[in-house]
Amino acid sequence: MNEGELPFGRVLLAGEVHDCLFDGDRVVLLDRPAYASGAQPVGEAALGDCRLLAPVQPTKVVAVGLNYRAHAEEFAAAPPSEPLLFLKPPSAVVGPGAAIVLPPQSRRVDYEAELALVVGRRCRDVSVAAAPSHVAGYTCANDVTARDLQRSDGQWTRAKSFDTFCPLGPWVVRRAPDERARVSALIDGRPVQEGQVGDMIAAPLELLAYVSGVMTLEPGDVILTGTPPGVGPLAHGQVVTVAVDGVGQLANPVR
Repeated sequence: MNEGELPFGRVLLAGEVHDCLFDGDRVVLLDRPAYASGAQPVGEAALGDCRLLAPVQPTKVVAVGLNYRAHAEEFAAAPPSEPLLFLKPPSAVVGPGAAIVLPPQSRRVDYEAELALVVGRRCRDVSVAAAPSHVAGYTCANDVTARDLQRSDGQWTRAKSFDTFCPLGPWVVRRAPDERARVSALIDGRPVQEGQVGDMIAAPLELLAYVSGVMTLEPGDVILTGTPPGVGPLAHGQVVTVAVDGVGQLANPVR
C-alpha cells in the first residue's frame, strides 16, 4: 500500500503530538495533517511507542439524527423528510482509550455507534457528484447522549455536548465502507447494536452535500452519519467499542 492510501490520524509520542500515517506496526510522522496540501514525512516510530489520539481536530462536529429508519422506530419517531442536523462541540472530542465521563446531571447516558465522515477540503454548496473530492476519509464515532436530558430539554445541545461525548478513531481510512459494512457497538465485548451503512436514509455523500448547503465545512470537520437501532445505557466500569467494517474499532472505558 502506498502512502497515499494509508490510514492517517494523530498520536502522542514522547510527550509531543504528531500527525501521522499508520503502516502496520510503524507510524510515519508528518509535518501537517495527511489531508493538507504538501504534507511530508518527518520521521517514523513504532506504533507500540505511541498513544493514539482523536485522528482529527475538527472546528465543528455536525451530527444527523434519526438517519436509520429502524432507530427512528425504536423511539416511536417518524423518519425525517430531510436530514435532521445538530452540533457537537469540538470540546466533546476524545480519542481511543480516553474515558467517557458520566456527568452528574444525567441519570442515563447512551452509546450511539456511528460511521463518521471527515472533510478534507474547505467547501460550501457541494453537489453529491462533487462530494467525493471533498472527503478526507472515514472513521468510527460514538455519539454519546444524555438521553434523559435530551427528552427533558426538548432540544439536544446539552444532552450531546458534555466533555468526552464524542469519541473518534482509531484512525481515518481513505476508502468509504461499502453498503454492507456493519456499524456496531459492543459493551465489554458483547454485541448490543448493529446496522449496515446501506440502511441509512441519507448516504454519507448526500449528507456532505446537504450540510455544505447550510454551512461552510473546513478541513478536519466531522459529519456523524447517524446511529442504527439498539442504543442503550452506559455504566461505570464498562468498555464500549464502536466497530465499522473496513474502518476499525474504537474502544473507550466509562467512568
